[in-house]
Amino acid sequence: MFSRYRNRNNSFNYNIKKLKLPLLLALTPFGLAACGGGGGGDYTAPSLSAPTAIPFPPADYSAVDAAFQEFLDNHEVLDGISYVLVDKEGTTHTAVFGDHTEDLVTILASTSKVPAVMAILALDDDPSVDFSIREPVSEYLPFGGIYADRTVEQMISNTSGIPGLRVTLSPAYIASGGVHGCQASSQPFMTFEGCGQLIVSTELPTTHPAGSIFDYGGSQWQVAGVTASVANNSSWNQLFDEYLGTPCGLDVFTFGNPYEELIYSGFTYTSFDGTPASLVGQHNPNIEGGGITSLSDYAKLLQVLLNGGYCGSSQVLSQASIDSMFADKGSAVPINPTPYGMGWWISTESPGLYTDGGMFGAVSFIDLNTGIGGFIAIDDYSRRASGQGGAILRTALPLIQEAVRARYE
Repeated sequence: MFSRYRNRNNSFNYNIKKLKLPLLLALTPFGLAACGGGGGGDYTAPSLSAPTAIPFPPADYSAVDAAFQEFLDNHEVLDGISYVLVDKEGTTHTAVFGDHTEDLVTILASTSKVPAVMAILALDDDPSVDFSIREPVSEYLPFGGIYADRTVEQMISNTSGIPGLRVTLSPAYIASGGVHGCQASSQPFMTFEGCGQLIVSTELPTTHPAGSIFDYGGSQWQVAGVTASVANNSSWNQLFDEYLGTPCGLDVFTFGNPYEELIYSGFTYTSFDGTPASLVGQHNPNIEGGGITSLSDYAKLLQVLLNGGYCGSSQVLSQASIDSMFADKGSAVPINPTPYGMGWWISTESPGLYTDGGMFGAVSFIDLNTGIGGFIAIDDYSRRASGQGGAILRTALPLIQEAVRARYE
């Protein structure tokens, strides 16, 4: 089997995929051409070389930094916060505050959703793999069940009709032994594919027909990841590394499963020490919320969404797939219609703004008005800082937009 990445000259690089064991059950800145001036003197022939670009000055994000520092100074829970901004050319600004460092690795929680969708869509773009997000998962899974008629596209847009987080990751449901809770299991006996089989074959009482309701998160995301992995004959982390990690040169981006510890400890989390090795549950990674990464790695993925799908000279996502991530699918359902794409919440208050926030406070965003993306890292795992990334973003975004627009005035 071959994995193909399109180059900017539309040729292809072919990388022979490693044989894998079968799964166990288990902007260049805009420039102005130099112009010839008037005045006297001898005539000088025009240069035949390319005109010299006059770059705009870099954006001044000092007001944004000040807002972050003030936010941290006035916060009773957070000891640190950091953020990174990118445009289509790459990273434009990074700043850290408090005890954060630029190489800090954080658990993303639901801010994992956008990277997870990117990996699934990269697989969907690969013509050498028999996989489509628009086909029922029964086309790819070696087992059937009540939910096998749903599609991956429905699952990663939260419109599959499978009950979401309000049921499947609630402490009461987990404690009752509900099998959909396997998406939060870090136990050695719970395999990734085995969890997918349990979910697909076990109907929940509040199930709805596919495409009839928006119900955020939950076990539907786990099935989406299992289906993609089975189609690729790989583990989830192998798939992610193949389609995003290696071509994008990511240093730290791994999926694990910390939620069992959280649920049974009253939502406190102590075992993760900032290293991939300390992340539990990598054999049964939580697709919607198990990612860990750094500022620089998340920035690389956001850049892909702004530059037509490229990591360096290799195109890892088609523009069509990128557009599909931003297209509103959650508003098209009759029950609980909610503006949501695939991985992205769609702002109705700030059109052109897309966000992906997590339980531990982190948030990523794309602002199509300015062509800027960003990731705000928060590492409070007590959930007391939940939503705080969104809170500072509401203050910082107008300042970011002002700084970007000031470059061109």
